[in-house]
Amino acid sequence: MGDWWSIEVSDAHSSALRWKDAYEYALVESALGHRATTWEWHVHSRGIVFEIAFREKSDGEAWRQLPGVRAALDAVPDPAAGLLVRRGPDGNGCCRGARRPRPAPAAAAVESPDGREAAGGVANTAAQGSGARGTAPKPPPRAG
Repeated sequence: MGDWWSIEVSDAHSSALRWKDAYEYALVESALGHRATTWEWHVHSRGIVFEIAFREKSDGEAWRQLPGVRAALDAVPDPAAGLLVRRGPDGNGCCRGARRPRPAPAAAAVESPDGREAAGGVANTAAQGSGARGTAPKPPPRAG
């Protein structure tokens, strides 16, 4: 069975993207030497995520212990609080596929502090509901 790793690097005093540019080649090249089957880089607003899969669990563990990999992980912008290394493509230990970002809640999903209707004329009450968590209620159709 394959072995997935998810390495999340957050921005800090320098950019996680700059770290990726400096260490991408070494990380991928060493992974290929340890039977990596696939890898992906995901850039997001707070940093990057490097997801990598190996043929066997022992291949991933051996790669993770390489001096070059350890040095790259020590060189992240914030090694104390800006590095998260987890098993699985999204860190949950299974091989379902890459984590996809959840959509940000729409402004209409938040009630204004004074209880008035949000922009767009939609009152934000629990009775209206949205059906799916994290999504805004549909606005009424516009006239004309």
